[in-house]
Amino acid sequence: MTPILVFDIETIPDVAGIRRLEDLPASMSDAEVAEHAFAARREKTGSDFLPHHLQRVAAISCVFRDNNGFRVRSLGTPQDGEAVLVQSFYRVIEKYTPQIVSWNGGGFDLPVLNYRALVNGIPAYRFWDVGEDDREFKWNNYISRYHARHTDLMDVLAMYQARANAPLDALAKMCGFPGKMGMDGSQVWQAFQQGRIEEIRNYCETDVVNTYLLYCRFQLMRGGFSPSEYADEINLVKNALALETAPQWAEYLAAFEQ
Repeated sequence: MTPILVFDIETIPDVAGIRRLEDLPASMSDAEVAEHAFAARREKTGSDFLPHHLQRVAAISCVFRDNNGFRVRSLGTPQDGEAVLVQSFYRVIEKYTPQIVSWNGGGFDLPVLNYRALVNGIPAYRFWDVGEDDREFKWNNYISRYHARHTDLMDVLAMYQARANAPLDALAKMCGFPGKMGMDGSQVWQAFQQGRIEEIRNYCETDVVNTYLLYCRFQLMRGGFSPSEYADEINLVKNALALETAPQWAEYLAAFEQ
């Protein structure tokens, strides 16, 4: 089977970038710099959600589904810097050429990853190939919106209409899956400042599992899975998670059963 890579990122303000762009005094703490950026954004848009180019990657979590089974992992270690995490993501694509799956990956995750690769000087040759190196990529690549090598489930299900977009947590729960657990994206910056990197990674991992489960449901709907194949795949995910030792999975599986 073609390897499947489901991915999700968690981000924090790019404090160093904001300092450089705003020429802020060195005496300002990271928290003060971030709040300065949030306040400016709120005044401009009514929301403190920073634009893509001012986001920095704090965690990247992935589901890997291939002939070796189902695995969920966060890239790198809690001690690794952003450049290592971003480079790891593009290296997976370089090595395996997987089908990549996301929820709003086209609208958020991939643009952020691309900006951070640019800032950190990270090569991503396979990702950017549109047929120059591999002729197959002319007709199906990661870049073109309507090609399937990257399936942004939110975008596809909404028929590429932004007004029809739905949140991952709501759709997961409506389909009988556990949904988000532990925290949400608005709490990541506070958790990061408190050194709770493992919690951020754990939360991100539950998100990619939710996304994979919705991808399985999508495959059932479009005929990629028969009902029995779908049931087998859901059981495979449950059995794989039952073998995981991280604490979030017992809670996740309990919510699944409810």
